[in-house]
Amino acid sequence: MEQLKKEMKGGSFLVKASKVEEIFTPEDLSEEQLMIGQTARQFIEKEVLPKRELIESQHFDVTVALLKKAGELGLLAHSIPEHYGGLGLDKVSKGIVGEMVGQSSSYGVAQSNHTCIATLPITYFGSEEQKKKYLPKLASGEFLGAYCLTEPASGSDALAAKTTAVLNEAGSHYVLNGTKLYITNAVFSDTFIVYAKVDGLKFTAFIVEKDFPGLSLGPEEKKMGITGSSTRSVILEDCQVPVENVLGIIGKGHVIALNVLNLGRFNLGAACMGGAKGSLKLAVQHTNERKQFKKRISELVQRKKKWQRWLLEFMRLNQYNTEQLRFLRMLSVI
Repeated sequence: MEQLKKEMKGGSFLVKASKVEEIFTPEDLSEEQLMIGQTARQFIEKEVLPKRELIESQHFDVTVALLKKAGELGLLAHSIPEHYGGLGLDKVSKGIVGEMVGQSSSYGVAQSNHTCIATLPITYFGSEEQKKKYLPKLASGEFLGAYCLTEPASGSDALAAKTTAVLNEAGSHYVLNGTKLYITNAVFSDTFIVYAKVDGLKFTAFIVEKDFPGLSLGPEEKKMGITGSSTRSVILEDCQVPVENVLGIIGKGHVIALNVLNLGRFNLGAACMGGAKGSLKLAVQHTNERKQFKKRISELVQRKKKWQRWLLEFMRLNQYNTEQLRFLRMLSVI
């Protein structure tokens, strides 16, 4: 166990005591980080949340208009270097924005998808020409992006993809054939980060624009949640992609795919925290407003907690057989 403690890093706080000076709190945020957080919060509360019903009803024009406005405010540019029209902020700032949009349901999915897995492949792995061409537009919201990895027969096992890319006789374009599944932002995206196997073998990333010949979209998927998020298949039928749109090194697409997904998980954690905070706020508001048996629900909840604590302590101090314990535990959660 001692050896395990020495080897653990990210999760070490679970198995060892933390010093006060090692714990990060909101008071440690810089003035710039607080400012970007305030901008994001105000945008979500004043612009996005009042339009939630329209967004969840798949009025994608509303979502696009909001994304454009977010671009004007710099909320799409935090992870793009200043040299390419972005703000060049740190990962903490990115997490702060992610937390603020986390409470905005389908809109938050669209913005997070765009700023992370749809933009970062070019930010980190694009050529100088690709960065100059695409990043300023992605930072401003002029271009919106999507990420195309999953296929009908491959998901987590990305290297099992069947989409192919073959260089044409002129050597000017790669011809892509295949279908990508569950693509977020598909219906309104201008750029698609597409993964395909060159000659059926070399897993490679490409930047595909919506108007390239041979790219089409399937219908909207019917989902249980985040219904206002566009989720479609992207169909590539002899799709013509210029050779200059190869992203990174041929045969090294997995390096891009896996690293960018890890960065996406970083942002997803912050978004989940934002969603949890938003849910807690709504729950507290509801329990303080609604009354049952002439008392606010929040008061009844407090009484129930006292009863649970008493019952659990009673269980601890006494011996019961299995059936009795099961019954008492059931009572403690009713």
